[in-house]
Amino acid sequence: MKNVKIGLLLFVAAFAFWACDNEGPQIPLGEFERGVLIINEGAFGANDGEVYHFTGGENVTADIFERVNNRPFAGLIQDLVERDGRTYLVANTGKVEVVDTGDFSSLGAVTDDLDITRSLVVYQDKLYISDWGPYDANFNSPESYIAVVENINGGAVAKKIAVSSRPEKMEIVGSRLLVANAQNMDVVNLEADTLASTVEIPGNPVKFLRIDGNLHLYARQSDKIFFHRINTNNFLIQSTIEIPLEGATSNLTLGRNGEAYVVTSTGWPDYDDAVAKISLSQGNVIDASIYRGSGFYGIGFQAGENRVFVADNNGFQGNGTVIVLDENGEEVKTIPAGRGPSGFVFK
Repeated sequence: MKNVKIGLLLFVAAFAFWACDNEGPQIPLGEFERGVLIINEGAFGANDGEVYHFTGGENVTADIFERVNNRPFAGLIQDLVERDGRTYLVANTGKVEVVDTGDFSSLGAVTDDLDITRSLVVYQDKLYISDWGPYDANFNSPESYIAVVENINGGAVAKKIAVSSRPEKMEIVGSRLLVANAQNMDVVNLEADTLASTVEIPGNPVKFLRIDGNLHLYARQSDKIFFHRINTNNFLIQSTIEIPLEGATSNLTLGRNGEAYVVTSTGWPDYDDAVAKISLSQGNVIDASIYRGSGFYGIGFQAGENRVFVADNNGFQGNGTVIVLDENGEEVKTIPAGRGPSGFVFK
């Protein structure tokens, strides 16, 4: 019996060794695949958007695009999208830079035939870039489009798909691209690269969210916010969570336990801003002001640490600041940022 037990233990040990060995070599994370990326939009006219890298404590690295590539980003960063080892820096000044996610080295760019770029998604081997198009004489956007680039590392715009008005964030569902526009949601057929339909949306659509495995579209009005659950079969609204909230902005982040945090603002000239804490599961406002200030320009939630990151643009008078809060709005620390900090990517 003793020999049987010893043999069994040796078999288990050998199997464990074989299983671990067959996992293959473990690729170490790149320098920028840990910590927090701070997106700094930059100041209008200066086009000095950049990305900072925060790894805890006092460790902040400024201007990582310029540091790695030996040239300034030279644009206003609107969005940062990661996909399959590539990071896409979308500038609303009409370009997209493509860098390696691990070390931020340049892989390519889209610099021609874009206008006011807003966001980006990748589908198969193509890039789909939302763009407001050129302004007309009254600063309207009658020629808004989705630009199609047939190379995941950038290059020329192959086609423009006309959409309703001022496209923002997008979401891929099967072979359809859902586009949050200024006043509705467009559905693009990715098999033909054509506009398939338009869905009317209560409120002004902002961005798509995955909540408990379901697709929602966040939209807002002056006195309320909406979380529209989208039916992914027919792309119509299936149900809606409506929450009264004055002055809600487009800056929202999901927390934990069915909660979310929304930046509210009175707008010009006072810019009396606050962070509101809401419950999606209960459909109400938990606290309309867990933190107050002025110049709140972005928000994010660091899971695990359960910290709320608030981007403060400091009135664009020099560089901005990131304010780190606990879930109840108590200030934990501040982090130096660049011009117009507006968003975060947590690793």
